[in-house]
Amino acid sequence: MAAGAAAGVAVERLTVGRGIRTRARIALDAAGPYGSLRGREGTTRAEDGTELHYEVDDLPAEPRRRRPLRRNAAAGQVTVVFCHGYCLSQDSWHFQRAALRGVVRSVYWDQRSHGRSDRGLSQADGEPVTIDQLGRDLKAVIDAAAPEGKLVLVGHSMGGMTIMALADLFPELVRDRVRGVVLAGTSGGRLDEVTYGLPAVGMTAVRRVLPGVLRALGSQVELVEKGRRATADLFAGMIKRYSFGSRDVDPAVTRFAERLIEATPIDVVAEFYPAFQVHDKSAALRRFTGVPVTVIAGDKDMITPPEHSEAIAAELPDAELVVLENTGHLLMLERPEAVTGLLLDLLGRAGAVPGATTVGSYGSTAHPGG
Repeated sequence: MAAGAAAGVAVERLTVGRGIRTRARIALDAAGPYGSLRGREGTTRAEDGTELHYEVDDLPAEPRRRRPLRRNAAAGQVTVVFCHGYCLSQDSWHFQRAALRGVVRSVYWDQRSHGRSDRGLSQADGEPVTIDQLGRDLKAVIDAAAPEGKLVLVGHSMGGMTIMALADLFPELVRDRVRGVVLAGTSGGRLDEVTYGLPAVGMTAVRRVLPGVLRALGSQVELVEKGRRATADLFAGMIKRYSFGSRDVDPAVTRFAERLIEATPIDVVAEFYPAFQVHDKSAALRRFTGVPVTVIAGDKDMITPPEHSEAIAAELPDAELVVLENTGHLLMLERPEAVTGLLLDLLGRAGAVPGATTVGSYGSTAHPGG
């Protein structure tokens, strides 16, 4: 997977000094407010006792500029719950969070072993991570942060799989409370067939050895983390290749994605990976029949290719399927305007906001010169 990134890094090393690259990363870290938004904090306990961190963006007590929202009885009753992906955190929803503040009540949470949530206690005892466990974690967050009222569920990648597991395990919750779903860059199953842009023959061999390699790396956390820091340029190149589909992404946003992924320890990477290879929630998707669903994919996503979104839409004939052009896996960071627009449309259909609701400018990921 590193071959393409390594070629670009090799050229960069010949033309740009290491000190300059380091200063550039520091400058990019300070270039934008990405990941700085915070809400009312809370914690809850998963079934195994793992402490899960969440934050709530409440509606203003007496909104003035958006007073029409109070005339829509459903607006004050709906909570939008955002579920992030593998090796990310709730901060990956930065652009959508900035846009929706004051428009709808929202909950953002960190999956176990990610962000501000604690390391999974079950995993410390040697139990493997399962997608079903993540679905139960989501139920615990909903019980704590949104125990009543209607829900709209939004999930990216692993977050979408978490929502599918919730529907599989708690169908009555979907039936009674869920009024809309957004599934972005995710999959209902068959991830063991994804080639990540590699030749199929080579990927077969990689799949055979990768779980064992990850377990070995996960047992040498300190050594591996030092190696990641030493090869930061190569790591950044891989992130850009597998996260974005276009070349005009703001470097500060690219660096933000890099920071999010860097924050995930290698042993967490190793713990979660096997769960994706056996993930299969295609049947659970039918729990959303009759609920407004928007499925979003990036046409250049090599991690959850658009065919997986098409398969989800096939299970839900009434769902809206949107494939964004020149877009990779981190579509909510690469195409925030498009993703937020689709989310607003879904919220309108779900009765969470008036149909004509719009949001103001909240930043762009396009390179200033692009």
